[in-house]
Amino acid sequence: MQAPTLEDFEAMAAAAFAELPEGFRKLCGDLVIEVTDFPDDDTLEEMDCETPFDLLGLFRGIGLAQAPATLETGRFPNMVWLYRRPILDYWAEHEDTLGDIITHVLIHEIGHHFGLSDEDMQRIEAGFAG
Repeated sequence: MQAPTLEDFEAMAAAAFAELPEGFRKLCGDLVIEVTDFPDDDTLEEMDCETPFDLLGLFRGIGLAQAPATLETGRFPNMVWLYRRPILDYWAEHEDTLGDIITHVLIHEIGHHFGLSDEDMQRIEAGFAG
């Protein structure tokens, strides 16, 4: 079996996003979803990662809670990065489907766009697990 390509991942991420509730998607505005094999070296250093496999996804930008009332010129769009190789590595070690993992990482990173911390999202997910 061949690993899904970057294009496959992009299609899976787009499908996962399309399945999210409409109200949730509308709050994402012009959020850009980018798929790449690994985080770049600067990101790995900034996030204090020991290996390139430590990070499955990342939100970059200004979350909705911190966004100014008016659009600033020259500001990059808010972006969610999904890292294909670390996600594949995680998938190989767990029983979740690849689609479920991509959806989970996508929702987690969009949560950062909404201004939620990792701790906030862990509490929310724990509430669904019980």
